[in-house]
Amino acid sequence: MNAYSARIGARSGALLWRVRPTGAHRVVPDGALDRMWSGGRLVVAGPDTAAVVVRGGQETVGLRFPPGVAPLLLRTSAADLRDERVELRDLVPTPVPPGAPAALLEQVYLDLWAAADPDRDLIRAAAALDRAADRGDPVAAVAERTGVAERSLRRTSHLLFGYGLKTLSGIRRFQRAWDLVRAGADLADAAARAGYADQPHLTREFTRFAGLPPARLASIRST
Repeated sequence: MNAYSARIGARSGALLWRVRPTGAHRVVPDGALDRMWSGGRLVVAGPDTAAVVVRGGQETVGLRFPPGVAPLLLRTSAADLRDERVELRDLVPTPVPPGAPAALLEQVYLDLWAAADPDRDLIRAAAALDRAADRGDPVAAVAERTGVAERSLRRTSHLLFGYGLKTLSGIRRFQRAWDLVRAGADLADAAARAGYADQPHLTREFTRFAGLPPARLASIRST
């Protein structure tokens, strides 16, 4: 089993997580961007569209950016980081302070925020899009509610999350179903409760995002 723990950082208010895999494990898409410290390297993990298999037992400590915030601090589009792992120093010239990994990640986050002074309107827009994705709202309904053209919504979603709202909603639905499957729900029940049309629909989406059908995914180490 992978040793995983998470907490809210006292200084940053962001999610801090730590994992030490005991072998190869599969990291599945979750619609988020993280900064990770592992092996003396500070890396930005972009939004994934497919599972990534990680091998080895080296501990990794990460800080999860709040929804839509990473591109504003890193001064790049999330779409440019999609399915990528990039050294932080290749994106922004940020000094890396000494200290334990969790404290280091929080300090760098605070330094990035102070330097970028991110646009509060965009942060609010990111939070609204994040909630819409969690609910599975259709793009047309979001456009009508906000008075923003669908094409503009798509551009904003790509900037802040790395993909369009429809894909983000699909990843969030997959994550809901995956949580249910890991908790012991049968596939038909997980499909209904997560919002899929039926069990075959769930299986297709698991294969799309995780590279494996749900029963097979549940039988191996995953995070």
